[in-house]
Amino acid sequence: MNEKRILVIDDSKTIRRLCDSELSNAGYIVVLTGTAEDGVAAAQEQNPDLIILDHQLPGATGYDVCVQLLANADTAKIPVVASSTLRKKAYAEYVDCDNVVDMLPKPYSPEALIATVENALNTAAMVVQSQCEGSAVPEVISELGEASITGQFDCFGLREILDMLNNGNKTGTLTVETKQARLFIFVSGGRIQAVTASGISAEVITDQMPEALTELAPVVRLTMAGRKGSEVNGLVELLNNKLLDPRLLKKMLRLQSAILLKTCFDSEPVSFLFNQSSELPPLFEKLPLQGSLLGLLVEGSLLCDVDDIPKHDSSVAFVRKNIRGQNLDRAGLSSRHMRLMSVVAEPINVEEIASQLNWPDEEVRRVLNGFEMAELVEQTKASNLMRVFGLASKPAITENLTSFFKANEDKLEGRVVRDLMALRMMLRRSKPTALALEVDQGTMAFVLENQKNLAGIKLIALGVENAEDNSPFDLVVDGDCTRVQLAETFGLLVKSLAESKSVVDPAPVVNLPSQTTEV
Repeated sequence: MNEKRILVIDDSKTIRRLCDSELSNAGYIVVLTGTAEDGVAAAQEQNPDLIILDHQLPGATGYDVCVQLLANADTAKIPVVASSTLRKKAYAEYVDCDNVVDMLPKPYSPEALIATVENALNTAAMVVQSQCEGSAVPEVISELGEASITGQFDCFGLREILDMLNNGNKTGTLTVETKQARLFIFVSGGRIQAVTASGISAEVITDQMPEALTELAPVVRLTMAGRKGSEVNGLVELLNNKLLDPRLLKKMLRLQSAILLKTCFDSEPVSFLFNQSSELPPLFEKLPLQGSLLGLLVEGSLLCDVDDIPKHDSSVAFVRKNIRGQNLDRAGLSSRHMRLMSVVAEPINVEEIASQLNWPDEEVRRVLNGFEMAELVEQTKASNLMRVFGLASKPAITENLTSFFKANEDKLEGRVVRDLMALRMMLRRSKPTALALEVDQGTMAFVLENQKNLAGIKLIALGVENAEDNSPFDLVVDGDCTRVQLAETFGLLVKSLAESKSVVDPAPVVNLPSQTTEV
């Protein structure tokens, strides 16, 4: 602070002591006087930046002091805040005093004193000039300025706006208007640093707090709306003095932001504006989140009531959604939950995802919900077709297998690759019903080394004459694997799956290409 000088003219020792203590602690230089005569003299000598003037003084009134100050060119422009218990009756006496910029009704709290002094100092010069010259003054001390970006959500989605800010490393505040509330998303360097709200009850946060954070529930009423003041300053001071665990408080601030962000996505946002020149709320300034949209949305989904998470039957599948220009910033997202992205490369339902990742169904649903809100995955209709991956390097076998898959694409999903590396990549993305492998030393080693991971997948050997008794393969196709042989073999596979109830009402695979030349 620039050591502003405050002159207090008040005959009350209590008021003088209060002003001295509070204003000094706030960084001001305080000059105290108890009479009108001493006050006018101090104003001439000290040239204060502001005078706090009591209305009722021994042998005089505050009005008398103002008149004397106005009569002297050296003191006429010193701004005055008049203070009284009489309120309206006292205020009326200062109508013609151009140096009076504000009123401070007694009794007043330390917070009211500080706020009045700060406001008076910020506005004093404008108000005195306006009252002396009759000029206009602005309605707001620091003009907010035009928003850098503003618009309606009938054109843009919230995810698109936040991605743009993230990609552009922007700093500022995104205000989102919903039908019932306003949310403030603070970003710095493109990352989300804080989320606060107006019009939302603190119980939205406290009702979802884990037991480890319940002691911090009272703090939520201060942080929800990004409040400032002595209470928040006290918490910051406790942090500075290492009397409050910053890790616990940061968890609470992250929980608040995650829940509010999910609430915003679940509601019906109406409009938005982004302003570049905004400061973080005090506690978030001390403990910024440095989070990503994806990480916070997943966390919000993990915290909310399970009944708020949609349920899907096996007919609904999820698949990765490729959006041009979308940012994949995943700060704050665990590596465990990022694994989901590799599983949804192909359409897959919740039950299959849970099986592949070995997660509970509920966790899959929650993480998918977060990914859906971030528009990284989308729903599609689950395929009832049998999925088959083929590995073949010999041209004849590759041609026949590819031709067979194409002829039966209405009954199965078939893909052919030429090397083990490509096969491994496909297996990481999705689990097939069957693997058709051209047998050689490398594929045999692969099958034997991965028997546990290949459990539940039917194995078909391609290009061998006979299978050994201890062979891991379920079916064998001889020689060059003609399309007739492949049709017969896959017919047996479908029958086997039907008998084991792995596939419900499977359609037999017997189609052949119209070109019948055998290889």
